[in-house]
Amino acid sequence: MKKPELTVVIPTYNESKNIETIILRIHDALKHFKINEEILIVDDSSPDGTTAAAQKMATDYPVRVYVRPQRVGPGPAILDGIRLANAAVVCVMDADLSHPPEALPHMYELIAEGKALLVVGSRHVSGGGTSKWIWYRKFFSWGARQLGKFLTPVHDLTAGYFMFDKKILAGAEINPIGCKVGLELMVKGNHQGKVVEYPIVFVERAAGESKMGWRETHQYIQHLLALTFYKIRHPFKNR
Repeated sequence: MKKPELTVVIPTYNESKNIETIILRIHDALKHFKINEEILIVDDSSPDGTTAAAQKMATDYPVRVYVRPQRVGPGPAILDGIRLANAAVVCVMDADLSHPPEALPHMYELIAEGKALLVVGSRHVSGGGTSKWIWYRKFFSWGARQLGKFLTPVHDLTAGYFMFDKKILAGAEINPIGCKVGLELMVKGNHQGKVVEYPIVFVERAAGESKMGWRETHQYIQHLLALTFYKIRHPFKNR
C-alpha cells in the first residue's frame, strides 16, 4: 500500500451521526486533488456506535480506527493521533462538520510547496468567518482570543482545524492542558515563523451535542498561564 501523504486525525466521542459524512467529504476533497490520505479516527470508546460506524467505512475508504479505553477529552486523543500518524503531514479537525474538508487540499498545498510548516484553518482572516453563531458565542470566542493574543501573532489562535509538517515537533515539548493542541504548536512548535492562516467558514454542528463547557474553559485558562511562563523562558522562540 502506498504511504499516505497526509494523515487526517479526527478525535471523536458520540459522533455516529456525523462520522460517515465527514469521511466521505474528506476523501472526495483529497481525491479530486490526487492527495493520498489516511483518515485516523481516534475514538474515546463512544457508547453511541461511533467506532462501529467508522470501522464499517474502513472497508471501502482509507480509514484507521484507534479506540481509547475511556473518555479523557480531545487533547490526549489528538496527541495519540499525531503519534500514530503514518504521513509526514498531519491535519487535525473536528468530526462535527464545523470544519470544511474542502479546505484540506489548499492547506496541504501550502505545506507541500514549502510556504508553511503550520497552516491554521482560520475564521479571522479575510474570507473566513462563522455561520449561525449567536452573540454570546462570538463574545466568548473574542475574549478567548484577547487573552492569548500576546502568545502568537496568529489571529485565530483557538482554532481546532490545523495542519502541520511533523518536522515542527522535533525537540518540542508538546504537553497541552485541555484541547488547544493547535495553540500549543503555534507557541512551542519549531515552525520558524512559517505559519499561514487559510480562511475557512466555521459552520455550527447540525447533529450531536457540543463538547465545550466550563471544564474546557478552565483548562484553557490554565493552558494560557502555562504557555505564558513558557514564553517568558523562551522569548526568542520562532522569531
